[in-house]
Amino acid sequence: MDSYYREAWDELTAPGAPFAWSVVDVRGVPTRCYDGAPPNLALLWAGSIAHGDTEYLVYEDERMTYAEAHAAVDALAAHLQSRGVGHGDRVALAMRNLPEWVLGYWATVRLGAAVVGMNAWWTGPEMAFALDDSTPKALLCDAERLERVTPHLDDLRADRALHLVAVRSGSVDLPDDAVHWDDALAAADPAALTDAVDPMAIAPDDDVCVFYTSGTTGQPKGAVLTHRGAANNLLNLAFWQLMQASAQAKSVAAGEAPTGADKAPGESVPGALLAVPLFHVTGCNCCLHPVTAVGGKLTLMHRWNPERALELIERERPSTLTGVPTMARELINSPDFERRDTSSLAHLGGGGAAVQPDLVQKIEDNIDGRPSTGYGLTEVNGVITVNAGHFFVAKPASAGSPCPVMEARIVGEDGTDQPAGGHGELWVRGGNVFRGYLNRPEANAEVLTDGWFHTGDIGYLDDDGFLFLVDRAKDMVLRSGENVYCAEVEAAVYEHPAIAEAAAFAVPDDRHGEVVGIAVVLLPSAELTADDLRAHTRTLIAGFKVPEHVWFRDEALPRNANGKFVKRTLRDELVGTPSDG
Repeated sequence: MDSYYREAWDELTAPGAPFAWSVVDVRGVPTRCYDGAPPNLALLWAGSIAHGDTEYLVYEDERMTYAEAHAAVDALAAHLQSRGVGHGDRVALAMRNLPEWVLGYWATVRLGAAVVGMNAWWTGPEMAFALDDSTPKALLCDAERLERVTPHLDDLRADRALHLVAVRSGSVDLPDDAVHWDDALAAADPAALTDAVDPMAIAPDDDVCVFYTSGTTGQPKGAVLTHRGAANNLLNLAFWQLMQASAQAKSVAAGEAPTGADKAPGESVPGALLAVPLFHVTGCNCCLHPVTAVGGKLTLMHRWNPERALELIERERPSTLTGVPTMARELINSPDFERRDTSSLAHLGGGGAAVQPDLVQKIEDNIDGRPSTGYGLTEVNGVITVNAGHFFVAKPASAGSPCPVMEARIVGEDGTDQPAGGHGELWVRGGNVFRGYLNRPEANAEVLTDGWFHTGDIGYLDDDGFLFLVDRAKDMVLRSGENVYCAEVEAAVYEHPAIAEAAAFAVPDDRHGEVVGIAVVLLPSAELTADDLRAHTRTLIAGFKVPEHVWFRDEALPRNANGKFVKRTLRDELVGTPSDG
């Protein structure tokens, strides 16, 4: 790696510089945190009113300015406050990527409450589990999610209040003590918020969000994220963008311009086309937060379609497309790509999955901007490493270097730290690591050691400190950026009375990266088809978790000496052979 990388890095992180950091005590752990990070996101939102008539949200043919968004947020916050929501409470959001998700998020943050991000693909039972686990005081829910959760509302509200605000629900009859979104805002008194909510009363280590990840034991786990963590993640993203630009400028000035330094995106509107869900950190923390922080425009997609995305890029002129790598590939491969103007894109790549080296070069060759990626997890509020621009072109197989406040260790099977090039599990510690899983002390003890988060990913750091991921320690499928834990799939499959044995594992897939495969053994005399099994699991788990490949076996599944299924052996044996549907 060129010397300008380290020079730019050191300048930006020096004492008094924009990304200077100090070691502070966070929950009893010495933790690197940016000196200039905002103490909470409520202040970030409050500051965005300065952008006034600038466009903020675009959805289909709807447009909303920052001033209009602030008026709606204040009205919703006043309504929620009138229903008992305050500092330290929780509000659940269950809807697709709608403007109301964004407004509901900021209204909750404005009150000092925490958002519970509900996966929009969840079934009714999955929604009910998360609501019971997180105990929100209010649920903001669109019509489709309302239909799924309604059969469970009586049980959820049996021993506590759960106020329901229905979003884009038309004339649907609502349960008792529920209200339509428009009615809630129309009747609210935003003036009542003026003296009642002080953003400075929200501490950096107060909760800001609970995002659920698939569970290793069959149930999702709520990762509790704090204002400090989200703010440090925001600065991680800003740091890499500025560091990359500074290093490139230094190399050009020295007459050593790197490949692609002469590339110049066309005129753009600061902001992003958002093609991934807001209920994940990629969409929320790594897109919504930075776009809002700079007064940018967020264009929301109803659902992913590469041709529609190209149309929106040409129309709205975003500087970034935030999506998973598959989306970047489909965009470039679209028959409409050559006839649409994509010159506004300064960055194209993605998070949530690895960007394959060939795709890095395709992006470099086909757009006026540069390829980029971020590697991270829900548990770190977003990113651990970033790789972008000429650094990414130089090391296309790398996830990038850990951000300044992220300490990183590669821990071998014997528990010792590995030198450069040595393989082991990645452990990280820093200001953007979560405080733990909600109501899961045993899980917290497994993944947090003196503030070090065990990522479950196997990799190594090269001599430049860049991370290369080679395997996964967790029993998990990564499907288009969605984590699917095999234990959760197996638990749903075992609910069927015909199943004797079941083992789920990842199957490579050209479009999604990985999809769920499962090998099953039926009980004697039992009959079951692959479609029947899928129909059964679809009632219990979200569609993206349903096995796409099903293998029925007559003999018992292979086990090791401890009696556990040997999934690697199964996968090697079955992948590439015909599955049952």
